Amino acid sequence: MWFKGNIHTHTNKSDGDSDPEPVVRWYRRNGYDFLVLTDHNHLTLLDYGSKKRRFRRPLMIPGEELSVQISNGKTAIHLNGIGITRMVEPIDAGDVVSTLQANIDAVRRAGGIASINHPNYTWAFDDRHIVQVAGASLLEIFNGNSVTNVYGGGGHPSYEEIWDRVLSAGRPIFGVAVDDSHHFKGDFKPSLANPGRGWVVVEAPALEPAAIIDALEKGDFYSSTEVILEELKVEPGSIELRIRQEWDFIYETSFIGHGGRVLSQEYGTEARYIIRGDEGYVRAQVKSSQGGKAWTQPVFTGP
Repeated sequence: MWFKGNIHTHTNKSDGDSDPEPVVRWYRRNGYDFLVLTDHNHLTLLDYGSKKRRFRRPLMIPGEELSVQISNGKTAIHLNGIGITRMVEPIDAGDVVSTLQANIDAVRRAGGIASINHPNYTWAFDDRHIVQVAGASLLEIFNGNSVTNVYGGGGHPSYEEIWDRVLSAGRPIFGVAVDDSHHFKGDFKPSLANPGRGWVVVEAPALEPAAIIDALEKGDFYSSTEVILEELKVEPGSIELRIRQEWDFIYETSFIGHGGRVLSQEYGTEARYIIRGDEGYVRAQVKSSQGGKAWTQPVFTGP
């Protein structure tokens, strides 16, 4: 079964503009199956108390965004702990790599999985740092907040380029698209961090926290900003997908391998790639003529 969720969400328990309840309500009304509230350095848990919860969705998974301004005073290191069993105190270890590693380790000790957030926010770090750490399961390849420099520039790689460089270095990590939502009140506009801009669609046997977290950790999901995959088959010898047709949009599927090299491209709502074994890894990127994208997770090939 497939379940849609957002794993980077803020409320007024940190720097969001709304109470947790209306935040959850927005995601429920917009068809999300699960949600992770990730307030900065705060574990936000909805307390239903003696009240029986009326709605089973979205399934709430505990989370926190560990946020550190490291001691040089310029660099912000943020990462999400997903499925943690307790609040995790952020650690400033003095430099980028050490701080990333210390906080990844802290998330894992708290029973969660770690997602490395928006590397280009304050131009904090890139693939050169990420390849030096171990234990993170996820990396943001799209972030819906307008201040996170998703597409790079001035010699800085985009999030997707950072992902390919990490994968090409032989470090398996799975790419996630997220809202990083802060603003639920008033107008929705590009300059605000509104919900509904990036999500993951997880394949899991049940809508349960352990099943969702396990699927995220194993890469059993795709990420999207608009494109919906009606079918996705990932096997040792092939990747096959079928795209839901929306309006008169045209879809371009690129199969991408080592070094970010485009291995093949297809147009239409169906695409298939036969894995040769010498690609290093293979992942698919689907792009709509409207501008939306979807990304499948890498399949590693060869030794």
